[in-house]
Amino acid sequence: MKRVALLGATGSIGRQAIEVIDAHPGLELVAASSGTTPIGGLAPLTQTGGDPTQLLERAQPDVVLNAIVGFAGLAPTMWALEHGVTLALANKESLVAAGELALEARLRGDGDLVPVDSEHSALFQCAQLGEPESLVLTASGGPFRGRTRDELQNVTPDEALAHPTWNMGPKITVDSATLANKGLEIIEAHFLFGVPYDRIEVVVHPTSIVHGLVRFRDGAAIAHLGYPDMRVPISYALTYPERAETPVPPLELQTLEFHSPDTDTFRLLALARDAGERGGTYPCAYNAANEVAVQAFLDERIGFLDIAGAVEDVLARVDGAPARDLGDLVDADRRARELVPLPASA
Repeated sequence: MKRVALLGATGSIGRQAIEVIDAHPGLELVAASSGTTPIGGLAPLTQTGGDPTQLLERAQPDVVLNAIVGFAGLAPTMWALEHGVTLALANKESLVAAGELALEARLRGDGDLVPVDSEHSALFQCAQLGEPESLVLTASGGPFRGRTRDELQNVTPDEALAHPTWNMGPKITVDSATLANKGLEIIEAHFLFGVPYDRIEVVVHPTSIVHGLVRFRDGAAIAHLGYPDMRVPISYALTYPERAETPVPPLELQTLEFHSPDTDTFRLLALARDAGERGGTYPCAYNAANEVAVQAFLDERIGFLDIAGAVEDVLARVDGAPARDLGDLVDADRRARELVPLPASA
């Protein structure tokens, strides 16, 4: 029996994780947290708001599923890595921001880190067959695939939230529309697999059937295919190294379509790659600025194309110095948030 702590229980990943746990006799939900929504009775130990590491200290789980959105997920990510507890990571932002500090904590704790993002779960599974030479991340393209900058000038939050393939929370859905999500995934893949940035490729694949592809030095390429359903990577992470049955139907073969991303229109993808290559706390600043700008767009304070402009402005103004510890990282995150250029509130 694996004792599972679920952080971010009321979000899209959290709700599907509960379904997976309830259906598996070898999984027990012993603790759950949410940001603001009361969840009393969901698990023996629950917490709303506050520091999720306090809940983890009380629960002492075997597996931590971190489905918190944004930089707020950093502390429980580091707790799990330091304590050698299996980390099922859906919070890509914490690995993006912490980078080397997270890898060092993982070495000290010597626990498993299993990604939950569909793309990174796919790459992780393919990489079990050997050391990757290069990686291919697939992107659906979001609701604005194929549109020009002129056509995106006046899009609304409701339009950005109408994702054609995946059912996700608002922040991640907007990140998918801007391709910032894929930018964050490039940085996450770099740290997860130790592959240089120039060997991580992004292709647009509208049907989201191929979730990731790994190339090996002998010329072979292994891809992970399946219908777009997050219960598959959630189940894999929670039952790793086993594979449990899910209600997701087997894939029927179909025509597969791929395109190069339009990085001139969707500039956040290129900005993320540049931040990752520059290293230090530039990825942390990218993530922080993007979080603030996305919320401003959802609040209708800035336009859709202004998100990229805000992030670019912040990256040009921070020094990007490496973080010596978590305190430095928190300071870098705070500074980047303060630098986001936003219109004065009415």
